[in-house]
Amino acid sequence: MAELANKHMMDLESQEEVVISPWKEAWQSFCRNRLALAGLVIVIFFIILAIIAPLIAPYSFKEQELTNRLLAPSSEHLFGTDDFGRDIFSRILYGARISLWVGFFSVLGSAVIGSLLGILAGYYGKWVDTIISRTFDIMLAFPSILLAIAVVAILGPSLQNALIAIAVINIPNFGRLVRSKVLSVKQEEYIMAARAVGMKDSRILLHHILPNSITPIIVQGTLAIATAIIEAAALGFLGLGAQAPTPEWGKMLADSKQYLVQAPWTLFFPGLAIMLTVLGFNLMGDGLRDVLDPKMKQ
Repeated sequence: MAELANKHMMDLESQEEVVISPWKEAWQSFCRNRLALAGLVIVIFFIILAIIAPLIAPYSFKEQELTNRLLAPSSEHLFGTDDFGRDIFSRILYGARISLWVGFFSVLGSAVIGSLLGILAGYYGKWVDTIISRTFDIMLAFPSILLAIAVVAILGPSLQNALIAIAVINIPNFGRLVRSKVLSVKQEEYIMAARAVGMKDSRILLHHILPNSITPIIVQGTLAIATAIIEAAALGFLGLGAQAPTPEWGKMLADSKQYLVQAPWTLFFPGLAIMLTVLGFNLMGDGLRDVLDPKMKQ
């Protein structure tokens, strides 16, 4: 009897060890993906740089010294100087703040609005779905950068308006993604049971539909930040985003393109910063998709 009791206790302990939360399991799977971890490290690195930029920047990002213009990288100026004698390393550090700020908040805005519209379209269907879906189709018919340029042209060139434009062009991506998820979730038995007991639509949407649609939003949001950073750089390069002397990476590329041969470092380091940041978010987003999307699991 004692042996049977001990065996039963060991079986219970083994079962307890096997049962882990879904999020903990997802984190463990994410940690096994080396590329995803590398992306996470890159993203955290740039976030830390953006936070401590005022503490480690050796110069002011707008301090001009024309006698030091177009200096090559050295111990005094790690990344060299631009055509106004401004320290490129300091401008890269402060530029991380701007790019990440635009990326995070533009995606946050598009995710909130797009998800809300997607939930309404998928849950209510009929004419609500028709109006919202056709609006998304019209927006997606235009190349994203052209639509962003049109929005900024209407609002006026500035960093804030570039953020609004990037948020607007990403709304359909979140809306269609969430709509498709809601269409499948609302057919589940627990949703039908909630309707049968008289639960209000608002409560069903907030407590059942939205929580079960959050996974694709997280994955899409991570990948969308990378796209938003590129789009912000593109608008800055065209002169429709951040204005001088704001150290936005795309604007830095535009200001330095005429010095490609004479001072290539003025383009290399802002371009490298854009590439690494976008790479980090893409790798992290791919890792999250592999972990959170059941279709990607083997």
